[in-house]
Formats: sequence, structure tokens, C-alpha cells
Amino acid sequence: MNSLHVLYEDNHIIVVEKPINILSQSDNTGDADMLSMVKAYIKEKYQKPGNVYCGLVHRLDRPVGGIMVFARTSKAASRLSKEMSSSFQKKYLAVVSGIIKEESGVLVDYLKRLSNGDSVVTDEKNGKRSELSFRVLERNAKKSETLVEVTLKTGRHHQIRVQFANYGYPLCGDQRYYLQDKTQIALYAYALSFIHPVKREILHFSLTPSGHKYWTDFTLSKYVKTK
Repeated sequence: MNSLHVLYEDNHIIVVEKPINILSQSDNTGDADMLSMVKAYIKEKYQKPGNVYCGLVHRLDRPVGGIMVFARTSKAASRLSKEMSSSFQKKYLAVVSGIIKEESGVLVDYLKRLSNGDSVVTDEKNGKRSELSFRVLERNAKKSETLVEVTLKTGRHHQIRVQFANYGYPLCGDQRYYLQDKTQIALYAYALSFIHPVKREILHFSLTPSGHKYWTDFTLSKYVKTK
């Protein structure tokens, strides 16, 4: 558990980086998950007996890496959950296939989650309203790729992946909604901002994705400001 990358922690919350291909919480596969890892970290570091409380506030898809916040008390969990629809802001970096000509845009669709775990674009009657905004950071004409910053307005299942694929610009490396090329999806939750549930101050966190071929096609240091 010493390998857990902790960005911030106090008595109320803990902010960590989720590695790619790690579950946000446990499922029937029995594979490693962030919630269990954070609990084990807290238990070991603070030598807590018995069960350790750790509240899951939000999730990231298994193949997606990035910043997550967990609550260390039920009060913090409740307050952060209420914040999700207002001041809680998640931003992602994504590399999409194709050159987006617009400098920015807003995508609004209605998504439905199927029994097989996929999500599809449908109509207002059958789907949930899904909105995101994006801005183009850089274009790579040679490889026909575009680096975008994505801000979620809603948090639907596979939302970014499905909406960009529907828009005609699927995410590079997305084995579910694009090509079965066995590469890693170019999507990373790089920035997180929220109001501390107890101290009531605004916290900002950001990280630069690394170790993947799609990210090296762009100059990420121009866009990601890390502390």
C-alpha cells in the first residue's frame, strides 16, 4: 500500500491518483480496487483497529487513470456527494482520432446504459441527458489526432467515450467504442476542484498523464499546471 500516490490527506478526505486499469471499487472479478487500497493505506498508516471507514464519492472507468477524492468520514462523504451537482468540477485530457476544427464546443446527448455494460446514444424518452464541454488544446495533423480538455456537466456511464465517438471523434485506444488495437485509452482525469467539506476552502489538484504513446504526441506541460 506504500505505492499509493497520495496528493492530499487530512482527517476528513484523501485525494489520490488512480492508476490505469484499477477498479474504482470492487466487483465480481476480485481484482484490486481503489476503495480497498485506500482503506488499507489508512488502516496501516494510522494503525486503526477493526474496519476503516472510507466513502466512495465518484468513480472512474477501469481503464481510465486520474485524480479521485475519497471521504474519511460519513459527514464528509455526504457533503461531497451533495457538491457533485454544483461546485465539484472534474476535467479530463483526451486524445481523439481525427482533427476537430472547432476550438471549443458543447455536446448534449441522451445516453442509455445497456445490460452488457455499454452505453448508447438514444432519445430523450429512453435516455438520460448527458452534457459535456470541450476545448481543443493541440492538433497533430501528421497523426490526425486532437488533444482536448473535457469538462463534464453530468456524470453518465462511459459518457466522454460514447459522446465523442458519436460526434465522429472516438478516443484513441478505446477498445470498447473504437478499435480493438490493444492499446491504452487516451483519457485521463487530470484536474479536480471542490470545496473542502469541513474547512470550506476551494481545493485544486492536477496531474500530468505519462507513460503512454498517445500523450507523447503533444506538449502536455503547456496545459497542465501542477504544484
